[in-house]
Amino acid sequence: MNQRCQTTLFRRFRRGVDSSLCSRLGKAHLPAAGEHPSRAQSFSQIFAQSGWGALLALSLVSASMAWVWGYTVDDALVTCRMASHLAQGLGYRFNATGPVVDAVTPLGFAQLLAPMASGGPLSALVAAKWLGALVWALAAGFLGHRVFSRAGAAHGSALLLLLGCTLPVAAWAVSGMETGVVTALSVFALGSGVRADVAAALAAALRPELAPWCASVRLGLRLAEGAPLSRASGSAALVLAAVALVGAVRVLLFGRAAPLAVFAKPSDLAHGVSYALHAFVQTGLPVLCLAPLSLWRGAPVARAVTLAGAVHFVALALAGGDWMSLYRLAVPVLPSFILGAAELSRVAPRWATWSRLALAFAMCCYLAAAVGPVARNVGPHRLRLVQQARAPLAGARSIAALDVGWVGAASTANILDLAGVTDETVAMLPGGHTSKRIDDGLLRARDVDALVLLTAGDGLPGYARAVEQRVAALPSMATFVPVARLPLGGTAQSYVILRKP
Repeated sequence: MNQRCQTTLFRRFRRGVDSSLCSRLGKAHLPAAGEHPSRAQSFSQIFAQSGWGALLALSLVSASMAWVWGYTVDDALVTCRMASHLAQGLGYRFNATGPVVDAVTPLGFAQLLAPMASGGPLSALVAAKWLGALVWALAAGFLGHRVFSRAGAAHGSALLLLLGCTLPVAAWAVSGMETGVVTALSVFALGSGVRADVAAALAAALRPELAPWCASVRLGLRLAEGAPLSRASGSAALVLAAVALVGAVRVLLFGRAAPLAVFAKPSDLAHGVSYALHAFVQTGLPVLCLAPLSLWRGAPVARAVTLAGAVHFVALALAGGDWMSLYRLAVPVLPSFILGAAELSRVAPRWATWSRLALAFAMCCYLAAAVGPVARNVGPHRLRLVQQARAPLAGARSIAALDVGWVGAASTANILDLAGVTDETVAMLPGGHTSKRIDDGLLRARDVDALVLLTAGDGLPGYARAVEQRVAALPSMATFVPVARLPLGGTAQSYVILRKP
């Protein structure tokens, strides 16, 4: 074989290898015959660029989490109290001497925290915050790698900067709840193969309302990869099987498949639609994929994540939304729009791509500026409440309260949950979680000798929420006297602690 033939074969072989590698990395542009190599990226260039994408994403989300590290919610301390009781060998209980109760929607998360909860609820909260932050940072690096393999350096960097500026994602990653772990699993579900299927199944198992998104995104991405419909349907079926398995476990342990929170905090379609619409607009990232013509033109991954995102927002509306701030239930799917936008940049006009990005960035900045300063101080305010309430609650046998998370961190006494989130009896009473119809007999039956009620604030008389107003009007309240008033930092409200003399 002469040297000319050897050279020709080598070039064909190299072109085939480059084509295979670039197709795996999602690059559409390959050197055509006669094209100068400088016009196309080599494999080493793509790899180096994707590595920088992972590093940039990790750096940006770490900075945003550090800024909003103080964010948390009362429900996080509910999970942490459950975890501390598990660590003490007391079982899956909110009250140490109370019944086993389905007080935590993500079944299994309290068990995950238990090895780190021997120091009590506050220690478990710190561990939960670090866990959420670390797994989300790892997932962000994975996402940054994929984004840079699909978009140019300028557009990819802008997308990752937008992700870092998205306050709900950063805040919920460090909230101490399971949202950071679920968001990370949802990002890994955007990958390929069986591992992505398993990640989607785990995410749906932890958050039931996420099941439609997990099933639809795995179905869509499998089809985008060229898998047959039977194989793609199998990926979606795995997600649904995981949800069914968790429901079966709940039936065995608690007698019902749905989480207790479904009964404690009933909602309605009107609230759900409002929640879904506000989450879609104010989080900013869904706007990145509002490009119907470009989606139709040819962006299979972007089509898959956009359709799955639409399914999720419909599911949120039907589920009735959520009462917590910063759109917790929408957060796990938000990073998928970053990946969709990266692929859309190949087929969409540049002016349209950058216009959508600018609009999304404006929305994210507005939300961060409006809510960020308050959100980042929630944790310090709650910690101050816990420390100030310990002395007034010392010696109490049974405490009635609505915000049982921080109260449970301040006292080891049994707690009557006026919202019903941790109490099956109260959960089944008529009313919402702030308007349960508590009667005098229930307080006497639980031997309540202390109450923690939130004032209306702003110079208004009385208490803030309907259930607290109802409790304050019960006949047995005549035997209670106020012993402490604890200001709720950042507001004009305060908690009043009442005890039997």
